[in-house]
Amino acid sequence: MDFGFAREDQEFRDEARVWLAENVKGATDRRTWERTLGAAGWIGLGWGADGYGNRTATLPQQVVWAEEYARSGAPPRSGHIGENLLAPTLLAHGSDEQKSRFLPPIAAGVELWCQGYSEPGAGSDLAGIRTAAVPEPDGLGYRVSGQKIWTSLAHEADWCFVLARTERGSVRHHGLSFLIVPMDQPGRIEVRPIRQMTGTSDFNEVFFDGARAEHVVGGAGNGWRVAMSLLGFERGVSTLAQQIGFAEELAAVVRAAVSSGAVRDPVVRERLVRQWAELRTMRWNALRTLGGSGDAGAPSVAKLLWAGWHQRLGELAVLVRGAAAGVGPADWSAPAPYELDAAQHLFLFSRADTIYGGSDQIQRTIIAERVLGLPREPKGAV
Repeated sequence: MDFGFAREDQEFRDEARVWLAENVKGATDRRTWERTLGAAGWIGLGWGADGYGNRTATLPQQVVWAEEYARSGAPPRSGHIGENLLAPTLLAHGSDEQKSRFLPPIAAGVELWCQGYSEPGAGSDLAGIRTAAVPEPDGLGYRVSGQKIWTSLAHEADWCFVLARTERGSVRHHGLSFLIVPMDQPGRIEVRPIRQMTGTSDFNEVFFDGARAEHVVGGAGNGWRVAMSLLGFERGVSTLAQQIGFAEELAAVVRAAVSSGAVRDPVVRERLVRQWAELRTMRWNALRTLGGSGDAGAPSVAKLLWAGWHQRLGELAVLVRGAAAGVGPADWSAPAPYELDAAQHLFLFSRADTIYGGSDQIQRTIIAERVLGLPREPKGAV
């Protein structure tokens, strides 16, 4: 594949690099950082000519921005769910009114989003959801009741896009709708953070008790089609940026192996080389599918590749440090029962890589059924 950068792309890279160098250092609060990005026009680069308030960029320039952002050490994005998941979905399925209402605040970095998909008992099996929505008496919207779980950044979000069952008695992927729900509904929405092994609480449980939803994306009953479209947007440019971060983590593991002397072990050396070679393979695969390959299994293949790779890197990160990997960077205290260094955090958090976003088992089932044409896996009624 011939994927190169033109002169204008390099100029775009220089602009992005200079801006990030001037602004990243003082970025501490993530919500303020989103507004800073929006004010400078760095959100929504791939939204096309309409832009809805921000600059446009070619596909190579989107790659350039993602790579430079990853290299700059900028804070993790709070707005990536709105920018990279909801926005492309609205552009593909939303009404003009919905695009005009929701895209400009995302581009400005002033409204944050979370994703209401997974539920207890219906994590990777998305078609098994039970959250229900009934029409308002006046026909203007729905009232949503049910529970979602593993909802990233729900404790910070202003809005949630929710997959709910709007047709009474429907089963599996039938009778679902893609609803937009405001999170500021005291007494009707409760968010409970979930403490993880890492000590952080990025995930949440969300309870809906008659929460109002005035917007339906793609029409009532078409939620499954819209939801599947959204899942396809989780690959692409963001995958390449993710790999920049992976490369930096791998470099840190190599340095730790050299420092501890573990690199003298031929088995460890072989594992380090394999991690490097697999990361290069993932990059070329991401470039190959960047513009959309039309392969129904491409997202599942990509997820299987990076999830397993990253989990193995976490295991290697603690292996090369030996016994020192079991000691934290700070003494125990009541407010902070334990602290983790970067390698320990990588090891613990990466245990979830093969589960969230669709477990490895689900990804293999998708490839078997949709690509290889194997018999469908039997499923019981909900």
